[in-house]
Amino acid sequence: MQTDIDRDRIEAVLTDLVRIDSTNPALGADGRGAGEQEIATYVADAMHDIGLAVEHWEPVPGRPNVVGLLRGSGNGRSLMWNAHTDTVGVDGMDAPFEPTRRNERLYGRGTQDMKGGLAAQLVAARALAESDTPLAGDLLIAAVVDEEHKSIGTEALVERYHADGAIVTEPTDLQLVRAHKGFVWIDIQTHGRAAHGSRPAEGVDANMHMGRVLSRLEDLGRSLSRRTGHPLVGAPSLHAGQLRGGSAPSVYAADCHLRMERRTVPGESVEEALEEVRDLLRSLRDEDANFEAEAEIAFAREPLETPADAPIAAATREGLTYVLNDESAPDTGASFWTDAALLADAGTETVVLGPKGAGLHTTEEWVDLASVAQLAEVLVQTARHYCT
Repeated sequence: MQTDIDRDRIEAVLTDLVRIDSTNPALGADGRGAGEQEIATYVADAMHDIGLAVEHWEPVPGRPNVVGLLRGSGNGRSLMWNAHTDTVGVDGMDAPFEPTRRNERLYGRGTQDMKGGLAAQLVAARALAESDTPLAGDLLIAAVVDEEHKSIGTEALVERYHADGAIVTEPTDLQLVRAHKGFVWIDIQTHGRAAHGSRPAEGVDANMHMGRVLSRLEDLGRSLSRRTGHPLVGAPSLHAGQLRGGSAPSVYAADCHLRMERRTVPGESVEEALEEVRDLLRSLRDEDANFEAEAEIAFAREPLETPADAPIAAATREGLTYVLNDESAPDTGASFWTDAALLADAGTETVVLGPKGAGLHTTEEWVDLASVAQLAEVLVQTARHYCT
């Protein structure tokens, strides 16, 4: 059944969303991002206008999640559409909250990541609410906080709601993403002994020790890149993200700190990634009795992998084929992480599907408006296939 997605409404809703500064408080200049209060109010009002049952609550003070429910008519499978309302910072952008249309593109902070997906969810929900053919299963439309930092929004969401299937509408160029990488932040600390630079016999340089660690990590990174890798997301990787050591130019560094990131692929565990690093440190300790170091997990997120034959994957393919008239497009994977992994860990079969665009996290971000409208239609058709 064809649904007429109102393209003018898509653009109007997206323009409204982009005009709202919803910079993540942890990522704005000097840690003073505007947060998600204003955009949550807009989304809740839009959901009420559609006729959804709306819940608006704060996982932490001042950071509201919004969930709208379109109740199904029977006992069909339940489906959630999930989008985050926060954006990254706007350093270097001249007018980040003044959306500009050039041809079929809308420019501005959050257009692609991911207010385009959120706009598609709201317009698709309206189309289904106004349809003469109700869904059998319930449809949940989630607008969550903080994905750009620590995902406290979806962490709280999965404690409060459960759906059989979910689509996270992060940008994917209208390709069905069934798998993506996870990541592990590992803190490494090397120890030395502070001494004045004029007394080399008394000092042990923790920075020099960290240099050895960096060299071995570089070797490990090359080894990871040569692995066969996952068929959808490729090989794992690592990089040295943040490095800090020493107190003064004329003092041997007593400590040096490195926060590295290890990108994991489906099938790898956080513990395995940590043990690789600890093995590396043990080998350096075996070579030099004065070498002291340890490694601990600072933060981690698991990768995503949804089976090709999962009902949510099949239904989304049906929706894509119906809208794009292309049965040949393969499923794919992503190198980035999304809240889809949290939904999957909570027992909800989940895929990622979003609009076309470019420039996420850069000073020139844009989304293709036609693809946002196509996404809305795919969401409608997928819900009709899935919520049966």
